Amino acid sequence: MTKPYRRGVGIVLVNSHGRVFVAQRIDTKEPAWQMPQGGMDTDETPRAAALRELLEEIGTDKARIIGVTRNWLRYELPAELQRKMWGGKYLGQEQKWFLMRFTGRDGDIDLDTAHPEFRTWKWLPFAQLPRVIVGFKRELYRQIVTAFREKVAALASPRIKPRRSSRTGRAIAPRRSGIHLAK
Repeated sequence: MTKPYRRGVGIVLVNSHGRVFVAQRIDTKEPAWQMPQGGMDTDETPRAAALRELLEEIGTDKARIIGVTRNWLRYELPAELQRKMWGGKYLGQEQKWFLMRFTGRDGDIDLDTAHPEFRTWKWLPFAQLPRVIVGFKRELYRQIVTAFREKVAALASPRIKPRRSSRTGRAIAPRRSGIHLAK
């Protein structure tokens, strides 16, 4: 019988410059970075789990949900980790990923949580994510970049002042870009 996948969530936290939060785990010597992620509690919705994980892992809830992956995205653990992680019950994880806009300041991020998981963090250009992640999650991170590329680009775009009519001085409605952000 094939092992099941553990249900979980992940968070793509984007700052006002369009950079993404990544952190290094405490429990590994490998210099790989990752975004906040974690399992779902029984009877917990993916949205509630994502908000809880953000607070538990990086000590802040200063974020607004902008989007979510349509499908559950999967990764498999290497065989040696399958035996060690989660009591050996799972093949890997299947996750809903949430794109969130960080609404706080860098000082609001606090890795010294009740159960610390990370030792350091930084903001990284979104497209670089697959290059810095541990190898077995690389394809997952490529899928995440593909899923959220347009929305992250829109979040990173400078604010455009409204055009004004030379005749009346009133603001003219902006042209639609074709990118629609979730509310």
